[in-house]
Amino acid sequence: MLPDWVPEGALHYLAHTELGQPMRELARSAGCHASTIMRQIRRIETRRDDPLVDAALKRLGAARGAKPVAKTSAKGDLPMAQTQLDAVPDKDTLKQEALRILPRLCETGAVLAIAADMAKAVVVRETASGGTTRTAVVDTEVAQAMALNDWIAPTNGGRIIRYHITAAGRGALAEMIDSQGDRRRGQGGFAEAQTAFDGAAPDWEDDNDPAPDGRRQRMRYSVAESPLIALSRRRDKTGKPFLSDALVHAGERLREDFELAQMNSPVTQNWQGFLTAGTSPGAQGGCGTADHAQAAQARVTAALSHLGPGLSDVALRCCCYLEGLETTEKRLGWSARSGKIVLRIALMRLKRHYDDTIGPGGPMIG
Repeated sequence: MLPDWVPEGALHYLAHTELGQPMRELARSAGCHASTIMRQIRRIETRRDDPLVDAALKRLGAARGAKPVAKTSAKGDLPMAQTQLDAVPDKDTLKQEALRILPRLCETGAVLAIAADMAKAVVVRETASGGTTRTAVVDTEVAQAMALNDWIAPTNGGRIIRYHITAAGRGALAEMIDSQGDRRRGQGGFAEAQTAFDGAAPDWEDDNDPAPDGRRQRMRYSVAESPLIALSRRRDKTGKPFLSDALVHAGERLREDFELAQMNSPVTQNWQGFLTAGTSPGAQGGCGTADHAQAAQARVTAALSHLGPGLSDVALRCCCYLEGLETTEKRLGWSARSGKIVLRIALMRLKRHYDDTIGPGGPMIG
C-alpha cells in the first residue's frame, strides 16, 4: 500500500516496528544477511530526531497496517489510516515537486524552512543586500518524503528548522533530469537539463554543442544558479547591487509562472513567438493543461507580450531557460557585456508590469 518512493530501509523499519516482523524473516525476503537489515533499522531509528523524517515515518506507519476500504463509514469519514495514506504523495507527484524544489535548493544561500504544525514549507534564499527572498512553497508531505529519501538534511534545531540539499539530493535531481531524456552535463554532482524550444526551426544551431546527426538542438537549463542571482551579487560604480531585490523578484516571478505552465501538460508549451534570433515564430499555446497551469501560462504570455520583441527574448532566455548572458549575447549578435544592460531594462519593465497588474510585491510565490 506504500508508494514506490519509500526507501528500502524505511520499509524494513516499518515492517519490523509496526508489524513486528523478525529481522531474519525480512533478510530472507530481501535476500541479504540479517545484519544488513539491522543496520538499516538502526540508521532509520537514529534519523527520527529529524522532525520531517519522524513525521513521515508516523504517517507511513499508520498507513502500513491499513487495509483497503471499499466504502466510507456512516458519517462519510474514511478511517484514520486510509486518510494518512491518501495524504502521502505518489511517485509521480514527488518527482514533479522535486524537479521544482531541488533546483531552487541548489542556488547559493538557499534553504528549505519549516515550522512545527505548518502545512507548508518555504524555500528562501539570501539576497545580495543581506536579506532573504522566498522562491518556492511546498507541501509538508512532499518535504517529509524528500527528507526520508535523504535529499534534504537539517542544519539546525528549534522551532523553525532549515534544510539544505544533500549530495544524495543532487544525485537524485540529476537522475530525474536524465530520465526525462536530457543529457547530463556539469561538474561536481550538478547537471544541466536540455529544455527544448518546441517547434524550433530545423536549422537551429548551437556552436557550443553541435549535433552531427542534424537533430534539433536544445537550450541549456542550469540547475545550479540562475543568471539573475549571479548578477545580483555584482556591484555598479557606486557600490550598489547591479540588480535590486525587486528586479530579481520580478524575474523569479516570471520563472515561477514559466515552470508552473509546464506542469501537468502532455505537450511542451511553445514560446517560439517570443524568440527573435535564429528561430521562426511558432503557434503559441498548449493543450491538456490543468487550470493552474493555464493561469500561469496566461501570466507568462501577458508578461512577455508587455515586454515586446527583444526584451521578451532576453527575459525568456535568461529568466526562464536560465541561459547564460554570454550565450545570449552570442545568439542575438550583441556586443560583449551588453546583455546585462538589456536584461536590467527588461526586468525594470517587467517589474512595472507586475506592479500594474498584480500590485507591488504581488502574491506569494509558489
